[in-house]
Amino acid sequence: MKGDSVRSPEASRLRQRKYELAQRFQIPGNLLPGSLSESHFRCGKPTCHCARDQGHSGWTLTFMVDGHKRVERIPQDWVEEVRVRVEAGREFQDAVKEVLAANAQLLGLERRQRKRKKR
Repeated sequence: MKGDSVRSPEASRLRQRKYELAQRFQIPGNLLPGSLSESHFRCGKPTCHCARDQGHSGWTLTFMVDGHKRVERIPQDWVEEVRVRVEAGREFQDAVKEVLAANAQLLGLERRQRKRKKR
């Protein structure tokens, strides 16, 4: 019951896309989950520039571990590398979701095709 027995253009398209994604997204070890965000804060010193303008800039990576939200501060010189790794992690998660959805659709197609053959 893998969905490979279904023969239709839709099934073929789903299988092809599933295999393309599976080949494209071999699991690399450096992907990051969550989101990277910039925030601004004031240090509290009345003579600092942050008391008058936007404030000091800081970056954080927010993600979930075992159902708990975690926040890690990211140094400015790491921001671009972390951004690339977070985007790659999101692309990987989207591809996995699409493969799983294709599997579910193929299962439904196989069930309907078997019903037609029994009639």
